[in-house]
Amino acid sequence: MNRRHFLRAVTAAGLLTAGLGAAACTQEPAAQPGVQGEQAGSGKFTLGLTYTPDIQFAPFYVAAEKGYFTDAGLDVTLRHHGANEQLFGAIQAGQEDLVYAGGAEFMQARSQGVPLVSVATYYQEYPVVLVVPEDSPIRTAADLKGRSVGVPGPFGETWFGLLALLKQAGLTDQEVEVKHIGYTQQAALSSGQVDGVMGYVNNDAVRLQAAGVAVRTLPITAGKPPLVGVGLGTTDTVLQSRADDVKKLQEAVAKAVTDIIADPAGAVSLAEKHVPGLAAEEQRQSALATLEATIPLFGDAATFGRQDAETWESMASFLTQMELLNGPVEAPECYTTEIVPA
Repeated sequence: MNRRHFLRAVTAAGLLTAGLGAAACTQEPAAQPGVQGEQAGSGKFTLGLTYTPDIQFAPFYVAAEKGYFTDAGLDVTLRHHGANEQLFGAIQAGQEDLVYAGGAEFMQARSQGVPLVSVATYYQEYPVVLVVPEDSPIRTAADLKGRSVGVPGPFGETWFGLLALLKQAGLTDQEVEVKHIGYTQQAALSSGQVDGVMGYVNNDAVRLQAAGVAVRTLPITAGKPPLVGVGLGTTDTVLQSRADDVKKLQEAVAKAVTDIIADPAGAVSLAEKHVPGLAAEEQRQSALATLEATIPLFGDAATFGRQDAETWESMASFLTQMELLNGPVEAPECYTTEIVPA
């Protein structure tokens, strides 16, 4: 399958995935239309969180439960997407004001004419890695030649990570058997269906280890990968008319992240109201392990949310080379430093 075909598949999938490889959930009722700039200063926001409620969204849960949004004069509704919902469908329809997604997904959307802009990058390190069994002969990306690697599909952060990994190793997608396995990375690797999987260092790798499967992780590149991690985005309209409110929301989330870094177990307890099943001890321990592995991705409290101009530029070049953009787009169009100073 050539990369132009992959791009069409990405578009057909509706940019369907973001975050930590979220699994499908029951379709939720559509939220009421968001403010979308029409009530500037009202403090009301509907924030789109992708798919299944999960500890990955702890910064938002903690900010809500500790009253940080309310203290900032904001009325924030956290809305999880339905299983068959497009990632940016609700924000385009005016049902959301902000959405949580990967930097490459924001850039792809921009190239397709969707006026989205990233206002803060939450993962200062790209979270996707190659996960292999501990005794695997795969020691470097180049060792993937002639072997199989599982990925949910030709979309989202794991897919971008795989392309970057192959590019680093000088491999083409014809030299590796790429298997589209859905969100079954853990089962596929533990059962030997694939030689490795593209997964999240703070999710798939953690949960495999917790299940007693000894694994190793290989980063995408020896240096900084040409990919921007997940973060918060909005439309040009909301940013232009409600920048002060967006900044207050980001500051509330940053305050919550400071609390998470200091007390991850406390954050898991606060997330119970939002994540079904989290009251069970096994699930709490799993969530805590995931959260503890996530904390290093945030960077320190002083850098949380910052945009890295160099990485945005590198990503624009990379996505262009991989023919993953629908048209030319300049990196500065896709993000702003207005909300979190550089």
